[in-house]
Amino acid sequence: MEHNMDNNKEEEIQEKQAAENEEIKDTGTLRLGKEGNKHNIQLITIIGEIEGHEAASSNTKATKYEHLIPRLAEAEDNDEVEGILILLNTLGGDVEAGLAIAEMIASLSKPTVSLVLGGSHSIGGPLAVSADYSFIVPSGTMIVHPVRSAGMFIGVIQSYRNMEKTQDRITKFIADHSDITQERLEKLMLDSTQLVKDVGTLLEGEEAVREGIINEVGGISQALRKLHEMIDMERGR
Repeated sequence: MEHNMDNNKEEEIQEKQAAENEEIKDTGTLRLGKEGNKHNIQLITIIGEIEGHEAASSNTKATKYEHLIPRLAEAEDNDEVEGILILLNTLGGDVEAGLAIAEMIASLSKPTVSLVLGGSHSIGGPLAVSADYSFIVPSGTMIVHPVRSAGMFIGVIQSYRNMEKTQDRITKFIADHSDITQERLEKLMLDSTQLVKDVGTLLEGEEAVREGIINEVGGISQALRKLHEMIDMERGR
């Protein structure tokens, strides 16, 4: 009888591990703190290309916004989830999809912390600052540059104005959710001295903090510690 109970428990553990592995594979998400840890935290990863309405090529690592948005909504509505940790390593991608995810994160009522690992470039900027508090590892980078257009582009003034409006949405979002001004951000975007094939600015960890885009240089332990502190503060209200 005891042997059968041990076998059943082992099977449950294996099934649970398989389900978690599938969740990581499909959506890049995982629930932390399930086994009596201090807090119950939802982990969200944003890696590779931010995929929008068009699918990325089969050999491109991509974050699908149709996966993340439902997961974020579920985390907001789930009383068991106390905080959300977002890990970023992205080269950017679809502007509309990136802004949609960033707005979703910014509108969450639960404490959120982001951590830039390898990089958070282009539309990854709004994603990095959308959390309540942001970290970047010392070797992490952020590239800010003007909005680009892919595919057919009609060279008329209306097209240029539309791109200006899109860029203004991005710079306004970053300025509203960090300590950098919209004017300073636009100046960094238009710097022609740093990038060989483009205009813009590459900021390493400390530089991103000095510019006011990111709150602090740190790694996973600092990010988790900060999130636990924020959850404790939320509980004490």
